[in-house]
Amino acid sequence: MLNLYIDPGTGSMLFSILIGIVGIVVYFMRTALVKVKFILSGGRKVKADKNKLPIVIFSDHKRYWNVFGPICDELDRRGQEAYFYTASPDDPALEASKNYKHVRCEFIGEGNKAFSKLNMLNAYIVLSTTPGLNVYQWKRSKTVNYYVHILHAPGNLSLYRMFGTDYYDALLLSGEHQAEQCRKLEALRNLPNKEIKFVGLNFLDAQKKRLESTPIVKNEVTTVLLAPSWGPSGILTKYGASFIDELIKTGYNVIIRPHPQSFSSEKAMLDSLMAKYPDNANLSWNRDNDNFEALSKADIMISDFSGVIFDFLLVFDKPVMYANAEFKKDPYDAWWLPETPWTFEVLPTVGKQITDESMGNLKAMIDECITNPSYKAARDEVRAKAWKNIGGATNSVCDYLINKLSDLSEENA
Repeated sequence: MLNLYIDPGTGSMLFSILIGIVGIVVYFMRTALVKVKFILSGGRKVKADKNKLPIVIFSDHKRYWNVFGPICDELDRRGQEAYFYTASPDDPALEASKNYKHVRCEFIGEGNKAFSKLNMLNAYIVLSTTPGLNVYQWKRSKTVNYYVHILHAPGNLSLYRMFGTDYYDALLLSGEHQAEQCRKLEALRNLPNKEIKFVGLNFLDAQKKRLESTPIVKNEVTTVLLAPSWGPSGILTKYGASFIDELIKTGYNVIIRPHPQSFSSEKAMLDSLMAKYPDNANLSWNRDNDNFEALSKADIMISDFSGVIFDFLLVFDKPVMYANAEFKKDPYDAWWLPETPWTFEVLPTVGKQITDESMGNLKAMIDECITNPSYKAARDEVRAKAWKNIGGATNSVCDYLINKLSDLSEENA
């Protein structure tokens, strides 16, 4: 008996090829049907496709409901038909949709199963915060008119993995620095200019509103939040147990909130650290889908280049420290750009850098960051540049989507 084995990487590639073939067949059949209708109508213009969905929102993980929830709420309030597709079976959207009249929320499967549906989608607009469209398994459907990317952080557009937004038609941004990075990458790669709209950050608007209605509780003991990114340049990957040891030596309360991607991409490393440092009175691991409680509890954040730095700085108006994790541009769009990524230009103005040499002096550094007034002034300056349209992002996003839908519908009529 012959036993055949296909490794996961090859299997994924073959599945992607199969999806592409099926997509071509479906597109061919749709195109042929339109031509037949055109002939039968005597050459008259065929009416728009009644099966075409108006607005589709795709979320690859439940953690992005803080971005899409306010948008779905507002679209439903305005009576705009829309479809929210999620790759998380426990996405909060699935519960929220019970109250919607015009927005339908649906779990479309995980991984390749989700992408197979998206690759054959028939819609006017697709809105997503997922990078890598037309680069990996997720391909542009030939029956989708317009792909719109919305950022989920006010930091660098260029800190996406390579070609992260190349094949979107439009970007919804929060600051000029993101637009500048986009235009430079387009010029280097000979890409057509995407439509850019400055809408702000609706999830930060929601965090700000939530914070304003939350009673302030002062910690008896200083609380430090360690919130690293994932990958080879992340704090936990580079320093691991030695960094946690230094934090414990400060005598302060410590909350460790790894990047959600770490739990899948760096599982062995995290499992080892969580076993060595179990939860106790002074140290806890946070895996909440909603980061609000962890951010509101902390007096200071330590990170590297994670986008959550700006949530903490801009909304909670608290100081940060960042580790010198020797950021490597190699896998990111930033590799194409000669200048230092905007995030790393800003960090020295708003917080204190931790180096190998200074790591043993964490307590004094933390105390200085909390009490030094110059960091407060720098936070205010960054907020003015990176967070446009404070309080108005959700309305701006919905205005954009509805106006764009109207334009596309007229073109398709």
